Amino acid sequence: MSLAVPAVSVQADAHQPIRVMVVDDSIVARDLLSRWLKAEPGIEVVAALRTGREAVDQFERHRPDVVLLDIEMPVLDGLSALPLLLAMDRDLVVVMVSTVTRHHAEAGLKALSLGAADYVPKPESGSGTAAAAEFRRELVEKVRNLGSHRRRRFRRRRGLAQPPPGGTRPETAAAGPAAPIRLRPFAAVAPRVLVIGASTGGPQALNAVVAELSPVIARSALLITQHMPPSFTTILAEHLARASRCPAREAIDREPIVPGRIYVAPGGRHMRVERANYAPVVTLDDGPPINFCRPAVDPLFSSAARAWGPAVAAAVLTGMGVDGASGAADIVAAGGSVIAQDEATSVVWGMPGAVAQAGLCSAVLPLDQIAAKIAWLFTGERR
Repeated sequence: MSLAVPAVSVQADAHQPIRVMVVDDSIVARDLLSRWLKAEPGIEVVAALRTGREAVDQFERHRPDVVLLDIEMPVLDGLSALPLLLAMDRDLVVVMVSTVTRHHAEAGLKALSLGAADYVPKPESGSGTAAAAEFRRELVEKVRNLGSHRRRRFRRRRGLAQPPPGGTRPETAAAGPAAPIRLRPFAAVAPRVLVIGASTGGPQALNAVVAELSPVIARSALLITQHMPPSFTTILAEHLARASRCPAREAIDREPIVPGRIYVAPGGRHMRVERANYAPVVTLDDGPPINFCRPAVDPLFSSAARAWGPAVAAAVLTGMGVDGASGAADIVAAGGSVIAQDEATSVVWGMPGAVAQAGLCSAVLPLDQIAAKIAWLFTGERR
């Protein structure tokens, strides 16, 4: 007799707890993560396992919604287990959980490219209670948001909920049948700078967009804030340089902003724009998190609006939360234009959804149409 729990019975009911499998070779980490999650209402830890092999072998028995997966484990490591788990359930949410080193950052970004939904860095040993509390908050938030998103996606696929409108009219979108999104005209002024904000699912989305933007970047600067820890943003910039064939790196405090370059906010630091002798420069700071994030998108967007006024174009890509909405409002108030990724192609439609539902967008587009629309904006075409 099979011990597998039928997927429909587990996942179709939105009121059932989010089922989590914890996979980590450290017994201390397994126990800690399990204890934190068990203390949260609406979350159930269905298994705590030591290796990726155990996770694969016991997957059908436990049918989790979310798997927290360490990278380095005996027998079968996280990168090897990841595609095997996703092959068993294409809607499965896998969150990589590991320490932050250059090696783990490379592996983490590789995992994201293979289909992991997100990455949560473990705090360094001896980093104190504040770091542990922030790690716990971030972990629980991602389990809740990504697990709930999985449930909605599962229900839509089986006709249990009305899916969002598709891309037949790329600049029309809706949060639901009764809540159409109001779009505003694009700015009459051709943009001179592009700013992008992203979070969960952002690295893949950014690579897809910038790969098509080299003509735009050649004539203007691109500034990006992606919610990521240190080390990750260094490697992200390297990946974006390869994808775009344009110079890309973590931004340096007080460096001039010039056309032809991609500036990435360093992990752990907010990136803003200031005018120095009438020329735009990057400023970085270690101020408190904004929207629980550092770097945050709002400081970049708001400062870009002050620096360039109506000549700013912004894109808000997939991500949890509402970071970017306040800054997008400043860009619109200054006369600039905002594009948001649509719900159907977002890993999580939090950040782009908040901007779209606030009526701040001139377009809400599938990921594969965003670069083309940006290119049209910078060449002067208005639609």
